[in-house]
Amino acid sequence: MSRAVPNVVSIAGVDPSGGAGVFADIKTFSALGAYGCGVVAALTAQNTQAVTGVHVPPTDFLRLQIDTLFADVPIHAVKLGMLASTEIVATVADRLAHFDAPFVVCDPVMVAKSGDHLLAKSAVAMVREALFPRSFLITPNLPEAGVLLEQRAPDTVREMYRAAERLREMLPLSSERWVLLKGGHLPGSEVVDLLFDGDRMIELPAARIDTKNTHGTGCTLSSAVAALLPQRRGAINPVEAAVRDARNYLLHAIAAAGSLAVGKGHGPVHHFHAWWPRASA
Repeated sequence: MSRAVPNVVSIAGVDPSGGAGVFADIKTFSALGAYGCGVVAALTAQNTQAVTGVHVPPTDFLRLQIDTLFADVPIHAVKLGMLASTEIVATVADRLAHFDAPFVVCDPVMVAKSGDHLLAKSAVAMVREALFPRSFLITPNLPEAGVLLEQRAPDTVREMYRAAERLREMLPLSSERWVLLKGGHLPGSEVVDLLFDGDRMIELPAARIDTKNTHGTGCTLSSAVAALLPQRRGAINPVEAAVRDARNYLLHAIAAAGSLAVGKGHGPVHHFHAWWPRASA
């Protein structure tokens, strides 16, 4: 009997260059054996160098997108990305609660690789208060952790431990919930991420890859985890297995990014590195 293909939805913004947002998420879902759906929570005018504009759809239409999709398609996991405003965050949180959506992976996107802000400061509290209670796993990077915790960003692995503990306290304590704190902003030749469920603190080290092609790495990692969570249920430690496999996928996508030629700024990772033959040297 063949394995059922999970349906996974990205609720996020659209990046026309395809390196981040809904387009990158659907590429990731597809590469990792999940059927990708997408709900557009924001439109951006964006390339590999800058974000030049953001258009947020009316919340009524966002609600209609979510309701129409969930009424027909059984959704096995949800990835949340760019949710630009307080109203958008509140609407998404309300519909996720209404449909009791499983495996919600929340990437609290705040700033693009170009440095452009993608989340209104007024929406941060709503992310903590409305979205985190619906999230199974959150994936902040260090600057995002600092904003969420209202302190400076951690600048050592030891400080990451405390930040991961405090972030876990923002999630429901009575059920299984996880924090994946990404340490890529720390200096050094090694990148350490922390995976924490309130009990086990798991260090996930990897060698840093020297490349400027890192546009959409956060989107890709969180969507990879969302795609794999429904597929790792039989593993001994299913969440850890999904996260380790997702990181391995991303590291290979970063390593292969040089074979693409997309834009003049921070290029995208190679989502289909395992499927497309590399050009010969």
